[in-house]
Amino acid sequence: MHAQTGGGASTGEAHAPTYDARHRPITAGGYVAAGEAVFEDVTRAAGLASWQHHVGSTKRTLISESLGSGVALLDFDGDGWLDIYLVNGSTVEALEGRAVSAHAALFRNNHDGTFTDVTRSAGVANDRWGVGAIAADFDNDGWPDLYVTNLGKNRLYHNNRNGTFTDIAESAGVALGGWSTGATAGDFDGDGLLDLFVPGYTAFDFAKLPQPGSNSVAANTCTFRGVATFCGPRGLLGAPDHLFRNRGDGTFVEVSEQAHVADKPGYYGLASLFVDLDGDGLPELLVGNDSTPNYLYQNMGNGTFQDESFESGFAVNGQGRETATMGVAAADFKNSGNLGLALTNFSDDYKLLYEGDGGLSFSDISAKAGIADLSTPFLGWGVGFADFDRDGLEDLFFVNGHVYPQVDQQQWGTSFAQRPLLFRNAGNAKFRPVEAVEGSGLAQAITGRGAAFGDLFNKGRIDVVINNLEGPPTLLRNVSSDRHHWIEFSLRGTGKSNREAIGARVTLVAGPLHLRRDVLCGGSFASSSDPRVFFGLGDATTVESVEITWPDHSHQSFSGLAADHIYTIVEGERTARPQATSK
Repeated sequence: MHAQTGGGASTGEAHAPTYDARHRPITAGGYVAAGEAVFEDVTRAAGLASWQHHVGSTKRTLISESLGSGVALLDFDGDGWLDIYLVNGSTVEALEGRAVSAHAALFRNNHDGTFTDVTRSAGVANDRWGVGAIAADFDNDGWPDLYVTNLGKNRLYHNNRNGTFTDIAESAGVALGGWSTGATAGDFDGDGLLDLFVPGYTAFDFAKLPQPGSNSVAANTCTFRGVATFCGPRGLLGAPDHLFRNRGDGTFVEVSEQAHVADKPGYYGLASLFVDLDGDGLPELLVGNDSTPNYLYQNMGNGTFQDESFESGFAVNGQGRETATMGVAAADFKNSGNLGLALTNFSDDYKLLYEGDGGLSFSDISAKAGIADLSTPFLGWGVGFADFDRDGLEDLFFVNGHVYPQVDQQQWGTSFAQRPLLFRNAGNAKFRPVEAVEGSGLAQAITGRGAAFGDLFNKGRIDVVINNLEGPPTLLRNVSSDRHHWIEFSLRGTGKSNREAIGARVTLVAGPLHLRRDVLCGGSFASSSDPRVFFGLGDATTVESVEITWPDHSHQSFSGLAADHIYTIVEGERTARPQATSK
């Protein structure tokens, strides 16, 4: 590991201020009086507003007080409805026993648009300095477990199948103890068991806090645009990454060195995702690094990975420059059968959209696609592709919020609290920004961090849950006026494939639409989304064909499925079972 050099936290050059007609920074303005309200903020009505994220001092004097936390969507009680797990932060005082620790929250879905806090009875409060969470069935018992990353030891909450969880991280060998961030789960070795990858951020030491004037950080890394700020990540030692292979007996063994993914340079890992990029049925590994080049590791099929970061184009942006990557997402946004990638990063830098050619070659098309100019003043975190208007094209959603409160006292055209960005997929790799209508969910400035995407109300619409820094979460309910049709699949592996079918690929034909969706776990920023695969069908009411490629490389086909249903499909069974949906 080594300390990165160079001042400041942004990897881009200072950008000219952008203001709206009322001289508000475009990050907290630019609203329109009328138009379609795609999202409604239902946080309070859903019962989530009583919980608050807390982390450190509001002055943000430490880098640990700026990062924020993620969110996981999971059906922890097996009732067919998504529940919400929100990770919380902490304070130096709480860790030293001088203050009460903040707690994470598990909200059970009541099936009526509301949620109930069951954290205490479930035993998942995680009274540590939380960062992220993923939901995955690590022991293949058919029930999702929770892996929670922390600044300090991590948690592996085993689902006891009775509404409670037990932390088994120590006995499982995955507790670690450094600064872990956005984990991902996938079966990298093809044995039917989910493995675990955990990126490391910085070698943070509470006994030697990285503050201006200390000998643990370079002084020129404690400013932004000449204004004094907290220090890092540049100037701090990076932390290693960790790959854990699932033994299948309740324990994991670390294989980072043998697999060649240990992060020898000591980059600042924030996001990761197992995803099959070259179509060989083996998941590659993406790692998004803050202020340093990103990693793309090719799965070689023999328990090892090969670093293809620069060769693939993923290490840097189209200008040949590393970015401060916070979040990562993957989807077939062109409906070509090939996956593309999206990344969030710092303000003064455009958010990234990579076009994939089906192999391991990616091109930065951010400007050509229409997302670069508007996104530049924003500081992005959570990110996701989803077909919000159900037209068969994957749209793109960015969650934003600055890390420096000082920006509100400057004339830089940016702000600490920032509005989300939704880009509608217009086809042909072009995206159009959706206007933020006053009073709608897109027209509110929040300190967004983690974001997860899913059909929370079983209505065939994708909603968004956002974990905000130092405040309540945001639940954006999809209220789009479109009348398009849809179909959704909940896949169940038999053990040959992992029970949640993470790594499965689903292709579908409905009229003129030829679509692909993948079952993934992790990504965004330190978050985990709906494990079900969702297809917007446009005007099609029947699906001509569905083909599933399971993680064990077996194939399964269905035909003539009716639209507007959620189907459960078990590997090897001939029948797709429809689930009751909400009216």
